[in-house]
Order: sequence, then structure tokens, then C-alpha cells
Amino acid sequence: MQERVSNILSPYRELIFQLVLHLLLFSFYSFDEDNPRFEYVHVIFFLNNALPAFVINYVLLGAYFYKKKYLEFFFFTSLLVFYVILSEELLLEQIFYADSRGKNFPGVFFSLWEILPVIVILVGFKFAWDAIEKQKEVEDLKEAIKESELQFLSSQINPHFLFNNLNNLYSYAIEASPKTPEIILELSSVLRYMLYECRSNFVPLKKEIEHLKNFTQLSQLQIEERGTVNFHCGDFSSSFVIAPLILIVFIENAFKHSQASQTDKILIDIKVDISPTGYLEFYCSNNFLPISNTENLSKGIGLENVRKRLDLLYSNEYELIVLEGEKQFDVYLSLNLHQAELV
Repeated sequence: MQERVSNILSPYRELIFQLVLHLLLFSFYSFDEDNPRFEYVHVIFFLNNALPAFVINYVLLGAYFYKKKYLEFFFFTSLLVFYVILSEELLLEQIFYADSRGKNFPGVFFSLWEILPVIVILVGFKFAWDAIEKQKEVEDLKEAIKESELQFLSSQINPHFLFNNLNNLYSYAIEASPKTPEIILELSSVLRYMLYECRSNFVPLKKEIEHLKNFTQLSQLQIEERGTVNFHCGDFSSSFVIAPLILIVFIENAFKHSQASQTDKILIDIKVDISPTGYLEFYCSNNFLPISNTENLSKGIGLENVRKRLDLLYSNEYELIVLEGEKQFDVYLSLNLHQAELV
């Protein structure tokens, strides 16, 4: 109901904003301690000031000021101000104050002192509204850019992952390995998650951990008896959510570089713990041989992609440490998890 009312009033928001402020200004403009009564003559004089302000707000600002044509803007604004002075002195005061103010012309500067404050305030109302709308446009644009960049980064992950695993699957198929059907089943499970269950910015942490386990099992099949893979996950609340397909990049890199650099004694450790305060502590370690073909591996978009997504989604709520030793590669990620109802 509230959203419906908001949609109905949306086209008239500026009109309501201006009317309210104009009424407030008019109440100050027409108030007189010696004569506190409302008189229609005040309305006429106020409208005589409001009309040129309306022209400035909805014609001159857009046509000249916002286009940085300042000379033209101030020229036409000056003409409107002099119009107000002449109309008041030569017409309105002669009609309503012929026996008092209408007898004398106090001078241009005195008239300006009476007219300009009202016009400046009315134009200021328009400036304030335009500034509010411009800020809203900037925020909407930032959000749109953020969303499109996240979608672009996420779209890069799927081909990156699929390319690596199809190459491995092809090798097993060529060798007619009996493990090929099992690999296909695990790959299907992983791809199902990536294609259908992680389209939003955040997914349940439970599903993401299950995805990591499936991926680890899939990659572990390719190692066979050439090494050891340890996967540890602590207990955690089901209410936590996490950005999908972030942690998997580190695990994928661990398998890729360990297998590329050595044929046996592969060691990969993966640990995921969640603190009572809602911090995810992720650790991934893999060994490798310094003299190997890892230097020829494509650097890919993995780590750079992860850093960008973490910056966009978690800003200052994470800490990522990547350490590369002589024979070991370590990744530490501390992440402030969000609650499902807050996302």
C-alpha cells in the first residue's frame, strides 16, 4: 500500500515540495506585526515575485545556467528582476498604494533589496530540489555500475572454471578411465549450483560450503593416489549468507598449481571456520615445486576477480592475505558474514 501511494505521488513530488516551501515563504513574506491580518494584496505582490522566479527555475536554469552559459543567464535574469521592479513601481503600487508608496520611487537599489531576497530564496528552492535529484541519480548510477560489474565478474567465473575442468575430463575420457562417469556426476553437481543457485549477490553459506566440498571431491578424483587433500569445516549458523564463487577460486588455484608442478606428494589443506561473532576464517594451502611448469600457466582472472568482488560486496569488511613461499602457497581470508534477513 505504501509503495503504491509512493508511485502515485512520484510525478508530483517536486510540485508538492515547491508548494510547501512557497507557502512557508509566503507566510513570512506577508506577516506584519502591526497588521497581522491576511490581505489578498500580499498574494498579488508575492506572485509578482514568484512568476519571474518560476521562469528562472524552469527556463533559464536549464537553458543557460546548467549549460554554463552564464552571461546569457545573468542577462535574462537581470531583465526579469527589472521587470519586477517596474511592474511594482509603475503598476501595482499605483493601484494599491497610490496615496502612500506609489507617490515616490525609492530607487533601484532599495527596490532590489526588497525583491531579490524573495527571488533568490525561490530559486534556491529549485537548486535544492535539483541537488537532491542529482544526488539520487548519482547513487542510482553507482548502484547500477556496481551491479553490472558484479554480473560481469561473475560471468567470467563460470567459463574460467568450466574450461579448466573440461580439459581434465577430456584427458580422462581419452584414457578411458573408469572414474570418468564419477567425474561427470561431480561436475554436473557443481555446474548445477553455479548455473541455478548462485545468481544473486549472496547465497546461504550452507549451500556454498556444500559446493566447495563437491568441487574439492571433483578435483581430488584427478589427483588419485598422488597426494593428500584435507578439507575441514567447523559448525556454523544456517542464517549466514556469503557472496558465491569467491572461496572456490582459491581452491581451484591450489589444485591447478600443485598438479602442474609435481606428479606426487601433492598436499592441499582447506579449512573453513566461522566464529560466534559471524566472521568466516578461510585458509587454503598447497605445495608446489619451484622448478616446474607453473610459470607457464595462465594467470587468469581468478585472484584479480576475487579482490574486485570483495571490494564491491564487502568493502572494509574483509582481510585477504596471499603468501607465496619457496614451496608453499597460502591464502588467508577473514570475512564479516552477513545475516540472511539483513541482505
